[in-house]
Amino acid sequence: MLKLSIITLFLGQTKNRFLVYQDAADTPTHLDRAGAAEGIGAVELRCPADTSDIAATKEALKRNNLAVSAINFASVRNDRWLRGAWTAEDPAERQAAVDDAKRAIDLAAELGAPRFHTCPLNEGFDYPFELDPIAALDYSAECFEQICAHNRDMKICIEYKINEPRVRCQIGNAGELIAFANIVGADNLGATLDAGHCFLAGENPAAAAALLHKCNRLFYVHINDNDTRGDWDLTPGTWHTWEFIELFYTLERLGYDDWIAFDIVCKEHESPQVFTDAAAIANKLKEISLRIDKDDMAARYKSRNPTSTMRMLNDLL
Repeated sequence: MLKLSIITLFLGQTKNRFLVYQDAADTPTHLDRAGAAEGIGAVELRCPADTSDIAATKEALKRNNLAVSAINFASVRNDRWLRGAWTAEDPAERQAAVDDAKRAIDLAAELGAPRFHTCPLNEGFDYPFELDPIAALDYSAECFEQICAHNRDMKICIEYKINEPRVRCQIGNAGELIAFANIVGADNLGATLDAGHCFLAGENPAAAAALLHKCNRLFYVHINDNDTRGDWDLTPGTWHTWEFIELFYTLERLGYDDWIAFDIVCKEHESPQVFTDAAAIANKLKEISLRIDKDDMAARYKSRNPTSTMRMLNDLL
């Protein structure tokens, strides 16, 4: 069985450019909904959205027997850092973001979460000559040097994405994440591999996981699916069934036995049922991956005969 978590954002109200879905509930209600979903053992809490009443959050976690897989730090906010947090031109704005991140790291330690997670979506550009690429790297590296130094025992995870809300985000694929982590030079800085973001970036998630692991940067995994034309946050396996089986097969080979968080939009459907279904599907895909004979697959990887291999895989169904 996979160790499955839910990002709390998707247990309440979500929005896109056109519609608003679900009700605007409080954090304890979100956690009760996570607790009602079958196959879920943890949540990824948002900061600051889920951290205004820590006592109530702790009680709801305990009531629902939920662990905290990560603290998800929001550097994209309506009230500040409109032109980016880590690449802002104003040093005071960057420092404010760093100081906020340090408080989130302390909170993660308090709640027993093994990682601080952030998705720097707003760091990037829409037009040529909009963002100084040299200064932007210097600014963001300086920020993450401070963040990583705050607690060397805490895994600091960056979820890379190729675009949205910027036409091109600063860290868009696994290679750019590895390069950025090397610039920062901190061993506790690594990646959140989001399968849907891999598809958007033209990556194969299993190959991206292998690359990140070989560079000691595979720290966390999000799963969702899309058709490669938008980040639709669909149930895993909807469009890329075999790619998810290959991802789970590869994660097993790499020794990844940690939380995997659902990044799925429920839209108009009740979240406990959506995530119960998603957990069942993900575990089914994982179970199929476990049917693969590793010695046989090793030989198949060497022979590189894909039609024969796909026939074998389909015989497992």
